[in-house]
Amino acid sequence: MGRAAGLTSVIIVACDSGRLLADCIASVLDSSVPVEVIVSDNASSDGSIEAIQSRWTELRILRNGANLGFGAACNRGAAQARGDTLVFLNPDCRIEAGALAQLRAHADAHTGVLGASIMDADGKPETASRRRDPLLWRALMTASGLTRFESRVPTFSGTNLTPNSAAPALEHVDAVSGALMFVPHAAFERIGGFDEGYFLHFEDFDLCRRARDVGLRVACANDVRITHVKGTSSRSRPFFVALHKHAGMWRWFVKFDPAARNPLTRVLAWCGIWMHYVMLTPCYAWAAMRHRFSGND
Repeated sequence: MGRAAGLTSVIIVACDSGRLLADCIASVLDSSVPVEVIVSDNASSDGSIEAIQSRWTELRILRNGANLGFGAACNRGAAQARGDTLVFLNPDCRIEAGALAQLRAHADAHTGVLGASIMDADGKPETASRRRDPLLWRALMTASGLTRFESRVPTFSGTNLTPNSAAPALEHVDAVSGALMFVPHAAFERIGGFDEGYFLHFEDFDLCRRARDVGLRVACANDVRITHVKGTSSRSRPFFVALHKHAGMWRWFVKFDPAARNPLTRVLAWCGIWMHYVMLTPCYAWAAMRHRFSGND
């Protein structure tokens, strides 16, 4: 398929994303640069796909027929994209009119993945915008809370970089948030797309790592701000989301972490990951109950 120069293909994976999906699409269509919107639908049944179809006839909607997972749905969308640039955007995000133009201005021949400064609904920065590789030691520092001392003891550094008001507009990092990932189409093909062995979570870390492994750059555009509302799809299924997050954590560990070469460390890491999941089960149950009785859709 030929690529249209200057066209940004925005790929949104939907799965019972509710009303936030329409808000996301509306913000993309207001962009100051040419865009096409591809919605890769993982078997939504909440009426959100029908609603956007009736509102915007120009949308390209891929009906996957089942929940394929995030990475697989992104790959299906990318295979249909006509633009020279791909943007993978969560359905619970909103972008400003100039955001895509700013990201395109930051990109060059060495760009693999660009992220943005992600803000929550109240305008507070999310720490996951700028990240290091989630090595076992860093994960332990984050889980233990010792990262609060990393400014004085660098050994205690965790996965997320600490906020830095003096950070440059374009900052090279190990990984960016999967809420928005800007990837030149040629770079996406060079990287090999998303690893479909991840169902949900950690596929963003994986893509960024493989981009760097083939000599491409990963960076956060700190001057581009995206609002991440955090939608109902994940909140309504906390057990499901947490299960796949922990499975993704394990997959990334065995693929990339040097510590995984030690058989004893592998066993301990596997036990630690799934003990963490079990220990947080009451939290997931409480989250599910809150969502059920809150009346959110």
